[in-house]
Amino acid sequence: MKNIKYIALMAIGLVACEPELDNSIEDSGTYSSGTADFSKFVTVGNSLTAGYADGTVYLQGQKNSYPNILASKFSFAGGGTFKQPLVNDNLGGLVAGPVQITDTRLVLSGDPLAPTNIPGTPTTDATDVKTGPFNNVGVPGAKSFHLLSNTYGEASGILTGTANPYFVRMASSPSATMIGDAVAQSPTFFSLWIGNNDILSFATSGGVGVDQTGNLNPATYGSNDITDPTLFHGTYDILLNGGNGFTGLTENGAKGVVMNLPSVTSIPYFTTVPYNPIPMDAPTAGGANAAYAPYNGGLAMAAGGSLITATEMQQRTITFAAGQNPVVIEDESLTDLTAMGLPSIRMATANDFIVLPSSSVIGTLAVPGDPTTVIGVGVPLNDSQALTENEAGMIAAAQAAYNNSIAMLAAANDDVILVDVKSALEQLANGGISYNGGMITDTYATGGGFSLDGVHPTARGYAVISNIIIDAIEDNFGANLPKADPGTYPTVYID
Repeated sequence: MKNIKYIALMAIGLVACEPELDNSIEDSGTYSSGTADFSKFVTVGNSLTAGYADGTVYLQGQKNSYPNILASKFSFAGGGTFKQPLVNDNLGGLVAGPVQITDTRLVLSGDPLAPTNIPGTPTTDATDVKTGPFNNVGVPGAKSFHLLSNTYGEASGILTGTANPYFVRMASSPSATMIGDAVAQSPTFFSLWIGNNDILSFATSGGVGVDQTGNLNPATYGSNDITDPTLFHGTYDILLNGGNGFTGLTENGAKGVVMNLPSVTSIPYFTTVPYNPIPMDAPTAGGANAAYAPYNGGLAMAAGGSLITATEMQQRTITFAAGQNPVVIEDESLTDLTAMGLPSIRMATANDFIVLPSSSVIGTLAVPGDPTTVIGVGVPLNDSQALTENEAGMIAAAQAAYNNSIAMLAAANDDVILVDVKSALEQLANGGISYNGGMITDTYATGGGFSLDGVHPTARGYAVISNIIIDAIEDNFGANLPKADPGTYPTVYID
């Protein structure tokens, strides 16, 4: 069967240049901070705060991080210097001594164009600790509770997973905490955007993890697990207001903004590959149906023996037809019928999500030369290659609880405002977001909103986010600030 690709792209309309400066603003007296004080701006968060894009942290991405863009605008209204833990180059990726631990950045390359890691060995060593303090305490991969961890910056924990290499290279000491390094700078204004990774790693792994709702001990969590909402609430409260020996971001009188969490399954990582990408003619469909006849017959026997309901039998029955067909996927939520020799598989529906990396294997042969092993047909997508409706429901429930906590805690403090990034980013999937006569959408690679990893914004996307935050600051703190011109920031790069 023909290999199916969804990420071969035309170069038309793609931006592959560095951003130009915004239009000159000569009269800085035009602008004001209102009731805010931008003299010491500190930001805390994860990869979205760090400027992560195209699958890694690279120099130009950091310079185009939303906090750095904000800081450049705050400088017109009393904002001070803004220091980031810059990496060495635009190759991206990290090493820890002699070991490469993260990939280089993605660019579009080849014919047809497709995302490709830039060849080369990263030059940024995570164990080469930089001198801070750093205004941008954004650490890719950080979950909410990691901000309170005093082992997250210990270099010896990089390869064992107890530390984060991005924090190791910027931590004030091996026992420092992210929140501690942030508040030690006595910020007058802050931003906090955390919580995405508390569900994202579960989602991008195709649900290979555990929903830890009810478990308040993060030390027992796996790397892909969903954080318990009660633990999230308590952690977020400490981050803002302090407690349990920690000083919170607002305790010294700082004002700030917090951002809620966008829908994980609305990003291109989950929306680019359709659930029904398998083209078949009638003879091919007939052959595939014949191959699945014993499985379907076994389902009928299981239903007849009351091992499954008639509804589940119908859900699991696999039937192909001429035209576009759904992929076959594993679904661990189905009734276990392995005693009958029947796997837990079914055809995907529009409520399931096929993850972006699956695009490179759907339609290929698991066993070279054996046409019965077409991945997605004769060989189901495994648990890591698809996010099922049931798994997506777990994510949505946790996200709703997290956002409720963020909104509640922000509302309880007059110095903190909630920026509804969730609604703004979900607009990308519903017509796009316009700016100065331009438009960004969520279309993979060509929409301008998301980078080539399908998860993180482009520089242009970060500029749009910056303007959304500035709007909220102006509305709530009476500030008057210049805006970023998104059209001057790049999207994806062509090699």
